[in-house]
Amino acid sequence: MGVGNRKYIMTELGAYLAKKSASKAEIARKTGISKSRISELTLNPSTQLRVRELYLIALAIDADPGEVLKEICKDLKLEHK
Repeated sequence: MGVGNRKYIMTELGAYLAKKSASKAEIARKTGISKSRISELTLNPSTQLRVRELYLIALAIDADPGEVLKEICKDLKLEHK
């Protein structure tokens, strides 16, 4: 599933968009975020999602930005000291 030796794992955002059957091309068109950037955000876990991008993507798929954030960050927890 990778390009060359590079393997891609779907990110939480990628899984969320897949669950919603959201078209990356349509999101790119509506948001102005490039198709290649959206691919990076959905396939490369080391790519950092910007708040502006999250907000625009949520608007493009008619979702509440807060709910999208909760869903894609559901595994994040505070460290206990």
